[in-house]
Amino acid sequence: MSVRKRAWTTRKGEQKEAWIVAYSDGQGDRHIRTFARKRDADAYHASVKVDVRAGVHTAPGKSITVREAGGLWLQSGESAELERSTLRTYRMELKNHILPLLGNEKLSSLTTATVRSFEDKLRAKKVSTATRRRVITSLGGLLADAQERGHVAQNVVRFLKQNRRGKDRKRERREKVKLRVGVDIPAPEEIKAIITHIKAYRPLLLTAIFTGLRASELRGLRWDDIDLKRGELYVRQRADRFGMIGRPKSSTGERTVPLPPMLVSELREWKLRCPKGELRLAFPTSRGTVAIYQNILTRGFFPAQIAASVVAKDGSPKYTGLHCLRHFFASWCVNRRQEGGLELPLKVVQERLGHSTIALTADRYSHLFPRGDDGGELAAAEALLR
Repeated sequence: MSVRKRAWTTRKGEQKEAWIVAYSDGQGDRHIRTFARKRDADAYHASVKVDVRAGVHTAPGKSITVREAGGLWLQSGESAELERSTLRTYRMELKNHILPLLGNEKLSSLTTATVRSFEDKLRAKKVSTATRRRVITSLGGLLADAQERGHVAQNVVRFLKQNRRGKDRKRERREKVKLRVGVDIPAPEEIKAIITHIKAYRPLLLTAIFTGLRASELRGLRWDDIDLKRGELYVRQRADRFGMIGRPKSSTGERTVPLPPMLVSELREWKLRCPKGELRLAFPTSRGTVAIYQNILTRGFFPAQIAASVVAKDGSPKYTGLHCLRHFFASWCVNRRQEGGLELPLKVVQERLGHSTIALTADRYSHLFPRGDDGGELAAAEALLR
């Protein structure tokens, strides 16, 4: 590995000179870089020397562009049989954000400063915080795939995240807004009114309210996984947005959820008139195929809200997705019995919801759990210290 000066004469007789950095990479291949100034050549020489020793150097000649790496990354996702919805999201993030700003960059030229500049550009384009976070994560996945293929020696996104992990946690805490009853979570009186006015998709919506299943789990639920005698249902599969049946989101997504008597009665009646199909779905279309999520909203959930006067100021439905019913179920599980809740322990709530970790349940719903140090209980405890 060396730095040397080279001088030559052009065909027109002009005298030229440059500084050459010659080195061997980790595989023993020779490479040469040319610089106009000795200062730049020395800086590159020092940097390459450290990277080659650490085994994290990829020569520019061996590197591919972010655009080429993106195509290989998508091929890896297809080979791994990722869900169509996931691959679609990756393609959109590549097309709309990563390729316009980084597509022609060589992987070997990416640094933590490059990624930070990319983030700043996304922020300048008014890309939301959540979307920026997903795009940076996808860029990290792209680089991880390229690293496994030998096209780049290090993943600068992971290095950036390691340095900023503490800052990210603090920022997330500041940005995270607690779920609020009556805003994000339907209040019990709103649920009562909605139940009274549900017509279309009534069995499905009641199941959503009293079991907390995700919309994909409801759409993929089979009669084979509902035990009406024991009053239980088993989550074993889900349907994605394209109607493809697959496993739940995680291993903890496979779970048993008890059914209240009123829902058991409703499902017994519904089973007699439920459309039949090869998939034996509990809530199919009239042809026995997977129900379309938007139809559930526009034909069932939204009209029920409007009829029950659970509306926004402009008269539109107050709650715009089925996930609010999952939030209601969680609040019902944690609320006190005297308030009409089940008052279940945190671990049980996690299992009912199918969360991957108890920390996820705690972060999202801990503020809803009964507090044992307020009101009369606090006064009684205080009296013992007098």
